[in-house]
Amino acid sequence: MRLTSIVGLSVLCSSGFLLVLATSSSFAHQELKPRLSHVPMQRREPRTEDVSSIDGMIKAYYEVVSGPAGQPRDWNRDSTLYIPGIRFVMIRAGKNGQTTAQSMSHQEFVDASDATMVEKGFYEHEVHRITHRAGDVAHIFSTSEQGLSPNGPAQGRSIDSLELYWDGTRWWIASANIWEVSSGESLPSEFLPK
Repeated sequence: MRLTSIVGLSVLCSSGFLLVLATSSSFAHQELKPRLSHVPMQRREPRTEDVSSIDGMIKAYYEVVSGPAGQPRDWNRDSTLYIPGIRFVMIRAGKNGQTTAQSMSHQEFVDASDATMVEKGFYEHEVHRITHRAGDVAHIFSTSEQGLSPNGPAQGRSIDSLELYWDGTRWWIASANIWEVSSGESLPSEFLPK
């Protein structure tokens, strides 16, 4: 996993990239190796309120990664949202401006992000959603903001492109592509709150 740090206080966001609270407006990028420690997860029954609606799925998707410093994340709950073998694809502009994509399993994402989220604290919430649904399949574009406190200023943004399907009893997230919006990069108006 590729992590980027900008000089200042950093925190790993839900998409797996390091967000930074800069000490000034000038940013210096450097590549960092992720701090990997295996986080054991146990598959369990999902919460009905998480998987019975698209709103419940998106709410749980963001709740699981959010919390203050020192609070363990409920990765067991998180694992109930996804099909077995889910891949997360992180998309962002590299140092040279070229767009890159990195694919990782759910376990790889958890192992790479847990320590920083718990150590520093991290909050992510949805600010806008576009839903396209055809029968039992839904495509969600979810614009989110990230920060170090639940009501503090946004330190980063992403657009999460999620494919969900209904199996007759519950919703599942079948794929997750996350575009980490670079500092200074503007979003098309359709992805912003009205």
